[in-house]
Amino acid sequence: MANTENIADNTHINNDFERVYPPQPIPPGPALWFPFQKQRFLVKAQGQNITLLQGEKNLLANIKHEELLYFGRFKGQPCIACAIDPDETLPAGWKAIGLRELYSQLSGIEYNIATYASQLINWHQTSRYCPVCGSPMVSVEGGWGRTCTRGDYTGYPPVIPAIIVLIHDGKRMLMAHKPGWGKRYGLIAGFVEPGETLEECVHREVKEEAGIEIEELQYMNSQPWPFPSQLMVGFMARYKSGAVEPQDNELDDVHWFSPDALPELPPPSSLAYILISSWLKQYGNHK
Repeated sequence: MANTENIADNTHINNDFERVYPPQPIPPGPALWFPFQKQRFLVKAQGQNITLLQGEKNLLANIKHEELLYFGRFKGQPCIACAIDPDETLPAGWKAIGLRELYSQLSGIEYNIATYASQLINWHQTSRYCPVCGSPMVSVEGGWGRTCTRGDYTGYPPVIPAIIVLIHDGKRMLMAHKPGWGKRYGLIAGFVEPGETLEECVHREVKEEAGIEIEELQYMNSQPWPFPSQLMVGFMARYKSGAVEPQDNELDDVHWFSPDALPELPPPSSLAYILISSWLKQYGNHK
């Protein structure tokens, strides 16, 4: 059985972080830096330990980079994000780490701020030109929106809703497996389609992927998932009827598991892990 003793719910809002929006100027003095190079986060590394980069506004003076984005304050310190030129050689002591690897190496709030920074950078890199007419896009004052210089289009950083659901029958929970996952199993999940409610999406995805009906659908919690801009919305539901069987080529197995015989679980950074922990505490005689 996988260890679920020390699962922390990292989906809550932390009051130590305050969001800031353009066009506020970057304050003088020390700041926390959230730079990315080739979609990998840059940190200060000392042996196995890593910390956020800290320094004055001139920290990147000798490094080729894109626009600095002043996007918040963490415990009163300004937070600045930017994209580093992919061909730049990093200073000694700096290390580039992928966001998936980073989770276990930073505190929960630091990780959440880093994922927010990555989404803002991605938005700025993909919204330089109007998707309607191709004209340059410029910033909308008071937020992260961007508008076409000809007035043909205005856009904002995308948030892509997706659902994930833990299905149980009171004694077992239903888990899914995809080709390439090895021994790891996860939960049924999928993207919300246009004109669809979250609840409708849950029922559709469960029917399409596992061939069953569910009831007692309950919202649990949500989590931003920056790959690249998702908002995962977590539910729990009880099995109602139908034969459990994969319905398409996306899954190669859908299987019931009891609390004392769980497979390899999703990583602790995931909402799936948090939902599983919640169910074990409620139904699995979890201590």
